Amino acid sequence: MPTEKPIYRQCVGELVAALGAGNLTAVTILEALIGRTKELDPELHAFLSVDVEDSLRQASASDRRRMEGRLLGPLDGIPVAIKDIIAEKGRPLTCGSRILGNYVSPYDATVIRRLRTSGLVLWGRTNLDEFAMGSSTESSAFGATKNPWDRTRVPGGSSGGSACCVAAGFAPLALGTDTGGSIRQPAAFCGITGLKPTYGCVSRYGVSAFASSLEQVGPFGRSVEDVALLLSSIAGHDPMDSTSVAMDTSDYLAASRKFRTWTIGVPEEFFKSGLDGEVEAAVRRAIAFYEKSGCRIRTISLPDPSLAIAVYYIICTAEAFSNLSRFDGIRYGLRFPKARDAVDVYFQSRGAGFGEEVKRRILLGAFVLSDGYQNAYYTRAQRIRTRFRRDYLNILTEVDGILTPTTPAAAFPLGGRVQDPLAMYLADIYTVTANLVGLPAISIPCGFTASRLPIGLQIIAKPFAEREILAMANSFQL
Repeated sequence: MPTEKPIYRQCVGELVAALGAGNLTAVTILEALIGRTKELDPELHAFLSVDVEDSLRQASASDRRRMEGRLLGPLDGIPVAIKDIIAEKGRPLTCGSRILGNYVSPYDATVIRRLRTSGLVLWGRTNLDEFAMGSSTESSAFGATKNPWDRTRVPGGSSGGSACCVAAGFAPLALGTDTGGSIRQPAAFCGITGLKPTYGCVSRYGVSAFASSLEQVGPFGRSVEDVALLLSSIAGHDPMDSTSVAMDTSDYLAASRKFRTWTIGVPEEFFKSGLDGEVEAAVRRAIAFYEKSGCRIRTISLPDPSLAIAVYYIICTAEAFSNLSRFDGIRYGLRFPKARDAVDVYFQSRGAGFGEEVKRRILLGAFVLSDGYQNAYYTRAQRIRTRFRRDYLNILTEVDGILTPTTPAAAFPLGGRVQDPLAMYLADIYTVTANLVGLPAISIPCGFTASRLPIGLQIIAKPFAEREILAMANSFQL
């Protein structure tokens, strides 16, 4: 007889069923995750902080609600890990940076408030590239996270800690943020599912801003259905976020099970030189699966993704320059104690508090916004961004979804690209356009390399087509 799957390996649907049948309690689930975390996280370093006592109190409260028949929602009692860039009242909010090393959030982000309202157990704050600037979770001021499939390799970034948590069995669900691929790329590297919703689908209120016009909060899970369940808990309009959109947020899980024959576009530009052969083979097999399932496969043409990288890094560094100006050593965060005057406070606090990658992007942002260069770089990048959006929206009137590799290669070695920023930036070459255009995109596992490293398949759809994208992904995963 097959052995029973350990609690820390079960999908959310399995855990919910076990809770409903009385075979598990929320406390039992959390205790299994605590044990798993204590065993492996000292080496993997997925968490920056945990509050075991508080999380156990939340789990006990969920069990009492269940006994009294007053559950707050289908995920009541399910633990979720939170990327340490999302504000959670009374908990550290470091953003992976020394400049916020001792900062404790005085309020909850909207997504945290919605998780609490739905009864989920908030379990741990996860590691990330500093201020979400990176593709490997190596730029964290508190040390790198390792890939649970191969501890000599990166888990991806910037949400590498959240992806590692789910892949390693520390949490069945996690929240990340995606500015240029920071959910999808680590999901691909860690062999799990990660969704970047449409810009405006999930509130950004309470998320420490890096590039405000690009970033979006989104879910990680072991399966598409896990991601659909968590999305249902966090999506929807928020009056505290002027960029959020009023829309239907009814059951994403049911929608993920509505399969049909789709017209799927495959962009030829995403399969040119630079794509690893094993990744291409796995993605081609996935395309063949859809074709055998009755889907219509069309070769399409889209803007060269290498151009999207250039546009993305002009826009995101400009926005980073603006957003990070608030960290000045005066109002909160690190303050250099021996500064001679106010100007010295700024210089010394930022110099000691920001890491190399953050400084690099601030300097690039200052340059592209400077007098004499703004029109040549920033304004031109915004014009090209508008053309990208037009091209993608036009294509998505002809196809239901676009299939691409999530990344050009599988997870790369720790330290392998730290000294080569351009090589690091290219890890996001296939993911940044969805952020520039504001489209929903998901990464799901689609195979392994010969050395057993996961490979990800990306699906992109039209704005607010989360239900369609979840169904497309689920039809492959099931």
